[in-house]
Amino acid sequence: MDFRRPWKAAILDMDGVITRTASVHARAWKRMFDEFLAKRGDGESRQPPFDMDSDYRRYVDGKPRYDGVQSFLEARGIELPWGNPQDSTGTNSICGLGNRKNHIFQEVIKETGVDVFEDAVEQIDYWKANGVKVAVFSSSRNCRLVLEAANLIDKFDARVDGEDLKRRNLRGKPAPDMLVEAARELDADPADTIVLEDAISGVQAGRSGNFGMVVGVAREKGAEEDLRSAGAHCIVSDLREIRMTPFCPPGENCLLRPSSASDHATWIVECIGQRKPAMFLDYDGTLTPIVRRPEDATLGENMRSILVQWAQHANVAIVSGRDRQDVQSLVRLPQLCYAGSHGFDIRGPNGLQMQQEEAVSALPALDEAERNLREVVSAIDGARVERKKFAIAVHFREVSSENDIRQIETSVDQIVSRAQHLRKRSGKKIFELQPDVEWDKGHAILWLIKAMNVSDRANVVFYIGDDVTDEDAFRALRRQGRGVGIRVGSPDEDTLALFYLRNCDEVAAFLETLLRKFRESDSSHG
Repeated sequence: MDFRRPWKAAILDMDGVITRTASVHARAWKRMFDEFLAKRGDGESRQPPFDMDSDYRRYVDGKPRYDGVQSFLEARGIELPWGNPQDSTGTNSICGLGNRKNHIFQEVIKETGVDVFEDAVEQIDYWKANGVKVAVFSSSRNCRLVLEAANLIDKFDARVDGEDLKRRNLRGKPAPDMLVEAARELDADPADTIVLEDAISGVQAGRSGNFGMVVGVAREKGAEEDLRSAGAHCIVSDLREIRMTPFCPPGENCLLRPSSASDHATWIVECIGQRKPAMFLDYDGTLTPIVRRPEDATLGENMRSILVQWAQHANVAIVSGRDRQDVQSLVRLPQLCYAGSHGFDIRGPNGLQMQQEEAVSALPALDEAERNLREVVSAIDGARVERKKFAIAVHFREVSSENDIRQIETSVDQIVSRAQHLRKRSGKKIFELQPDVEWDKGHAILWLIKAMNVSDRANVVFYIGDDVTDEDAFRALRRQGRGVGIRVGSPDEDTLALFYLRNCDEVAAFLETLLRKFRESDSSHG
């Protein structure tokens, strides 16, 4: 399917995708099951309590209520009669327990109301504005109650919920019946329909129904692997990551895999049109090859010349994990802007500068963590601690023993757990401690776009990078719909970038090609 055009229809699960009710469901399930289990035995015969993470996702999430009760009880080796839907909330039957859970859930909704995911509301509005029909589906018989409480009932062209399961004789997830019924109500072919699900059973339903795209929505850390194993075509944490882009080449699906930037340079230039590029670039692994010792990563004269030429026609910024002063001294081009320490420290021409305020307050914690890390790491051959102003990097590229690498990571984790205001990030042969604030390369890019007066109408933003931390920038651009992300590395890598380049040589060739075509286009329109 051509990803440049919108899907004809989108079907979204309610709990956990649109509304923040998954946690309410989980608490209701836990309260009901824990009360039930506590009454069944004591001492050694007592069952462990319901786990709101693993038990919820494995046994009840996304399933019709009674099926969820049965699934969990079977996992615990507990047999109960099915009963009937009229069973009281105190009846020890599958239906009775399900009714008790529903009673608890409704109480909580009435007391606290319903929160929504703003990215879901934005994406639904975006789809509807672009002619895409949107349906909501849920195994819950409380679907209408929840949507009304969230003031979302009028957002959808169709709704298929728990009330329809019995009335229309539909099977619940992981069977595809509800999704197929929603697509039928939208008058949409499943092949032209995108499904968004946060539950394993819902992903399985989307795949078994042969829908064109099944997107796993990972709202919680650790959910990605389960959704991927269930068959999700791709995983997102924010629904705005799946917006359409005019830069996706014909016949390609940029949500599933990046395309070659080298092969599609002409297409990219055509998409730019009369707008001017704004070029943001990582340093290590992008402008220079990855080397064993970071101090040996010198910028080649050919690449420096390319940057000089780009700076004559566009805003150019280097966004690096290195200290700002370090990368600035390596590039030696004062006309560029530099964002160091993954964007915590920014400086550029005409007095442009910024240091992230919350990160400044974390400097004492970094100082203490540095002292502790040096004591531990100094004894491991090949390991090296590099202090940057706003980060501490522990390099293990030259560490040959896997046991030593595990020891390094264990030590880093222990220090982070004791430290306040710090977090651990991982990269290529590196662990890094950073201030634990909501800031990364993506935030830095968006700050620079505003500070450099880069506009949607007049400019197209490019970001080229090779590492895990560069995914933050790709994610920010995709969510904002503001430009082109290019990942340096294998085309098979999991990335949010639209395009890929295999290595630094291809980066240089692409920048030269794009610059030449940009000049030609500029000249022809002059």
